[in-house]
Amino acid sequence: MAVQLRSGLEVDHGPTLNDVFTEARGHQLEYQWLGGKSDKTPLVFLHEGLGSIDLWRDFPRDVVAGSGHPAFIYSRYGHGRSDPLREPRAPRFMHDEALDVLPGLVDELGGRPPILVGHSDGASISLIYAGSGYPVEGLVLIAPHVMVETLGLSQIKSIADSYERTDLATRLNKYHDDAEGLFRGWADVWLSDSFASWNIEAYLSDISCPILMIQSSDDDYGSLNHLDIIEDSVSGPVTQLVIEGSSHSPHLSAPDVVRGATVNFLRDLDVKFR
Repeated sequence: MAVQLRSGLEVDHGPTLNDVFTEARGHQLEYQWLGGKSDKTPLVFLHEGLGSIDLWRDFPRDVVAGSGHPAFIYSRYGHGRSDPLREPRAPRFMHDEALDVLPGLVDELGGRPPILVGHSDGASISLIYAGSGYPVEGLVLIAPHVMVETLGLSQIKSIADSYERTDLATRLNKYHDDAEGLFRGWADVWLSDSFASWNIEAYLSDISCPILMIQSSDDDYGSLNHLDIIEDSVSGPVTQLVIEGSSHSPHLSAPDVVRGATVNFLRDLDVKFR
């Protein structure tokens, strides 16, 4: 699938991204390129289930500044300023992203295989991509999930039940053109009967690249079992970082720790692939 990045990847468009778009599978996707031209491996940031470019906050820019690696960041279909959803999410929506959208975007980056930096759903997408035979130099997985757990479903159900009684809709509206459609699409598919058997463990045995995994000890959306399953199943070197009391987004609640670990991991990869 050919993807044309209209504004050219060598440009750093700054913190506001609403006018920079590419096209994938017939949908307009907002994107940002950080770091200018570089001979280092590009990073590709993949956000969480309710995320977008802007909801990464300063994390991508700080990682780029600390590591010297350029980065491609985009809001998936239905997120941020990308095209809003036109249909319900399918249970295979993460597979679709990993196998039908991401390869085309990576092809446009050119050069070496990327390093994927994924959070939550984005980490799962990264695992599906790498486990399907697409080459990557490394994976940074923040709060990854490889199967459905009662813990995560209970948290999603609680949020869905209280959605109308909280300010979540107002907060999401700041970052998404169609926050209502995004939220319903995310909650409905995760809580559907057809999603109960979702599992990507079969992809893990074919992953051999170095991996950094980061998760909070009190993550409401997933237990630390996900990290252990990944480490036990892949064939490459794995580093686990468990952070106390940093919830589901440790890169936001413990930014210095997560940024430092990520930059050190990237420096080690630079030595490995030099």
